[in-house]
Amino acid sequence: MASTTPQDVAKHVESLIPKFKLDRLLNQDQAGRRISLVGTIDSQPALLLAERAAFATDVDHLTSFPTSLAKIKNLGANDIYSWFLASSSPNGGPDAQPPDLKLNLIYPCTEKHIKKYSPQGLRMVTETPEIYARYILPYMQMQREQGRLNWVFNIIEGRKEQEDVIYREHGQEGFLLLPDLNWDRKTLSSLHLLGIVERRDIWSIRDLKKLHITWLKHMRDKLLDSTVRLYPELERDQLKLYIHYQPTYYHFHIHIVNVVLEAGNTQATGKALGLENIIWQLETMRGDDKAGMADVSLTYHLGEASELWEKIFSPLKDGRAVEL
Repeated sequence: MASTTPQDVAKHVESLIPKFKLDRLLNQDQAGRRISLVGTIDSQPALLLAERAAFATDVDHLTSFPTSLAKIKNLGANDIYSWFLASSSPNGGPDAQPPDLKLNLIYPCTEKHIKKYSPQGLRMVTETPEIYARYILPYMQMQREQGRLNWVFNIIEGRKEQEDVIYREHGQEGFLLLPDLNWDRKTLSSLHLLGIVERRDIWSIRDLKKLHITWLKHMRDKLLDSTVRLYPELERDQLKLYIHYQPTYYHFHIHIVNVVLEAGNTQATGKALGLENIIWQLETMRGDDKAGMADVSLTYHLGEASELWEKIFSPLKDGRAVEL
């Protein structure tokens, strides 16, 4: 009987992949990074699961990474933010695979950006109404005064990204809907849109009051209707609306995502609050129309490198003076 070596077995198995004949796509998940295909190999049924490999992190590969990209296509630019599609394969031609990378560029970036994307431990904190009024609100004011909302105002005032606006209403209660810069704008399973309000007096959920309930419901309905109108493959109950607290930037906005989008850190408990739950909490809250989210305690997580942890919550925990 002829024997086979591990090399022979490996070569045989490797030869199977090119023989795979596609029947149909079964599934796509992990924000489009993994697909499940059903088909045949030599007339026998076969499943092929494909997932993008991890990036190489050695210095040589990282150094050459930007220059190794091909077919770089800009999707948009606003202030210091730009986003692109690109291919990790240098081979072009009409039969080449479509771009497989989504790139975001922040240039010039700040130390705050670097801290945000650095690995760091997380801490759970509870922000009481007193802590919010005494420390967090002044911190929000300082952030807004540093010009970090220029890219938002560019959109609201019609200077940038107007070709991407899906729906818009003007006025004191106006808002607009457009794709989030982290979405590739084609993979519906990872759909991610943003609803941004025009008014500048609502910085976060802390500014929401009972008097805003009707407006919030109107905005919710319009965001859902506009999304399913543009993407008829989706229905309203396949969409999830949430708000971050603490948000990345202090101008009120709502995230609209496909409910099947795998919940990473940005959708986790301690970061994302469902819009429906916020509306319900306002409806059941005691008090007149001026009662609102500034009157409740909120528990959420912070990175240990964040300014809120370093400047406010860590000193409060240790009994040290808070210095903004």
